[in-house]
Amino acid sequence: MNTEQTPYPYEPEFSFKKLLLDRADDLKYVLQFKKSMAAVLIVAALAGAAFTWYWPVTYTARLTFVIDDAKSTGGGGLSSLASQFGFNLDGIGGASGVLAGDNVQELLKSQRLIKATLLSPFDSTQNLSLADQYAKVNKLNKKWLKYSKDGKITMFPVKAKSYSRLQDSLLHEMTSLILAGEFGIAKTDKKLSFFEVNTTMKDEKLAQLFCTRMIKQGTDFFIKTKTGRLRNNVDRLQHRADSIGLILNHKTYAASSATQSLLDVNPAYTSATATSDIKERDKLLLSSIYTETVKNLEASKTMLAQETPTVQIVDAPEFPLKKNRMKYSATMMLFMIGAGALYALYLIITRKTRVN
Repeated sequence: MNTEQTPYPYEPEFSFKKLLLDRADDLKYVLQFKKSMAAVLIVAALAGAAFTWYWPVTYTARLTFVIDDAKSTGGGGLSSLASQFGFNLDGIGGASGVLAGDNVQELLKSQRLIKATLLSPFDSTQNLSLADQYAKVNKLNKKWLKYSKDGKITMFPVKAKSYSRLQDSLLHEMTSLILAGEFGIAKTDKKLSFFEVNTTMKDEKLAQLFCTRMIKQGTDFFIKTKTGRLRNNVDRLQHRADSIGLILNHKTYAASSATQSLLDVNPAYTSATATSDIKERDKLLLSSIYTETVKNLEASKTMLAQETPTVQIVDAPEFPLKKNRMKYSATMMLFMIGAGALYALYLIITRKTRVN
């Protein structure tokens, strides 16, 4: 019984030379369609030019600032000074604080600060806010007309006490757009305290104002939060010192009046002398309390001055800002390369169909 033996199928051996020959053959085939390829390249170049012309121009505002925080480098001298007056500064501030190090970057990207910046005035009249200008430049005000009940453009007054649910929703949308790529902060060097802020928007003045106002909002919040406890302590001691000082003045006048009355009093009345002694004692007691209160107040003021960080702007955005615009030559060349490659691939794929 004869059985036919079929050869075992196998994958042909890879040949780099054959691969090059095949690609050269494909190139020769594509070159047969020179006219259609030229037409595709011309159309792609025109499309690239149109894309560049329609693409919006943006402006980038760059600001660099540095934070000088004495507590981040220790504070042994300050702790020694405070310990003389009975204060303990261990654990206050320092590099482990809530707003220390890289936390500043997250602070400046918070929605609260961005919203506050958007609601700041855009011009000197304060009739137009940054939010109004942002919505106008990005054509969001017309897009939002469908949400308006009266058919009017939604505005964002600068000094409004409260905002409607619609205004809050639109502010949240603008904040999301800004954080998506129009605003960024980074540390120039991990070992240094330098931060760089970049704002890229379609309006030059808007980009400059938003960048500088964000830093103003952020630094005010940063300093207020970091020194809040000490500032409250200073205010409390100041109020107490003023109150005691006022009472001490009254006691001083009263003691002086009692002493003066002793000159004309009848020696038989001993109670007059006792009254004068009591008033003098009250005056001395209040004087001691006032002295200690003022001493603690001055110590707290010194601590507050040492604890207050300094935010110094190194480079501020100045006009004219950096203009971001696509180059016609680069865009046209990119479109031509992409269209040519796609058309060549199409010809190669459909080659067998054409041959058959």
